[in-house]
Amino acid sequence: MSRAFVKEDVDPPEPSGRKRSPSGLPPGAINYITASGAARLRAELENLERSPRGPTRRISQLREILETVTIVEAPDKLDQSVAFGARVTVRDAAGNQRTYRIVGVEELAFYPDAVSWISPIGKALLVASLNERVTLDESNTVVVVNIEYPAES
Repeated sequence: MSRAFVKEDVDPPEPSGRKRSPSGLPPGAINYITASGAARLRAELENLERSPRGPTRRISQLREILETVTIVEAPDKLDQSVAFGARVTVRDAAGNQRTYRIVGVEELAFYPDAVSWISPIGKALLVASLNERVTLDESNTVVVVNIEYPAES
């Protein structure tokens, strides 16, 4: 590389001093989670703390996560729009159906159909209503055919 294209008088940006959360959320982002997801994390922590040789790294991680989460309850009025924690079934143009559960990043491993609320699919679904067309990516437009709020699973 030619020295003509190097700016020596420009300092690199200073680190902010804020570190990413264990979940990988950027600094300052709210760590939303469903009530059932928080309960599962608390149960895991309690089980590990009871174990005589519980993995201290995971225990510390779970404590840190539980201190930072914001629990989002299912909406009181279950209307025909998608909100955090919803299980949403969509149908594509070929008639194929797929279900997604919109959850927090800390609980993605709990549900086989989970998508994070900050993922592109999660963001697209969060603004949808029943029977509405939604574009999940540049080549995939679907129709929302069912919205439900599971009590626990």
